[in-house]
Amino acid sequence: MKPSSDASTLNPILESLNHYIMNKFESLFAEYPCVLTQESVQATVADILAQHFDENNNVEVWKQCLHSIDLTTLNGEDTTEKVEKMAQAVNEFEDHFPEIPNVAAMCVYPALVQTAADTLTEPIGIAAVAAGFPASQTFIEIKVAESAMAVAAGATEIDIVISIGKFLEGNYQEVFDEISEVKAAIQDAHLKVILETGALKTAENIYKASILAMAAGADFIKTSTGKVPVNATPEATYVMCQAIKAWKEKTGEKVCYKPAGGVSTTAEAVQHYTLVKEILGEDWLNNESFRFGASRLANNLLTSITGNEVKYF
Repeated sequence: MKPSSDASTLNPILESLNHYIMNKFESLFAEYPCVLTQESVQATVADILAQHFDENNNVEVWKQCLHSIDLTTLNGEDTTEKVEKMAQAVNEFEDHFPEIPNVAAMCVYPALVQTAADTLTEPIGIAAVAAGFPASQTFIEIKVAESAMAVAAGATEIDIVISIGKFLEGNYQEVFDEISEVKAAIQDAHLKVILETGALKTAENIYKASILAMAAGADFIKTSTGKVPVNATPEATYVMCQAIKAWKEKTGEKVCYKPAGGVSTTAEAVQHYTLVKEILGEDWLNNESFRFGASRLANNLLTSITGNEVKYF
């Protein structure tokens, strides 16, 4: 005989489990309380930039910003030839600009990782967006498999998007599990977790998502995909860097930061650089700890650095 299911026994167990899960994340967020409001963030960002932007708006900082770029192409019409051409431009960069440090990495779709790996000769990273990028609306099994396959093809870094809908409905456990499972699957590759801050909207949501991603094993937290109306903003950088600072102070773990999406001008890059410098300090001002996700920014920085219009990449 099959045992009969007893809903009266099962329901209290499920309720107890749900209560435990909610308490787990309430406790996590209580350890890192968000005291930021939209108004306070905007005012503080404006003050920091008014005081410190000019001191960072110089050639040496522009060079460092260029050195921190994940040179990115994430379009539906991307081809093998386009990625080969981009990689070759990276390979030949020093020949054209011997006094300027090269970009930090290339960022491509998983199917084009092998092309980048086969073409690159410079010792830079290969980042792949994965796990159902950009909407993250697919099965966890596919997210894990795609991320692992990208690493097998040559990716040294994996950029994934949190399940935004699940986060907004308070399903923190599933968001946490997805990040931690991808982290386990990619082994030694770096994991960049994209919060899609424009969709999260509030400072509190961005701060909580930052803490959740770091608790789940993110090596970097990243603002945006570049595929939504609102992408990286100075305000999002401020909130995320405050979360990174709080995490470092409590755990001793250094998590890195990447603004991406909509950062295209030299002035915008310097704004984010200035905020990282003032909140996190000099230890983050290198391309192992601080990156830009960008396609147009590299040429604009080269134009600023050289004083001539450059369309190299």
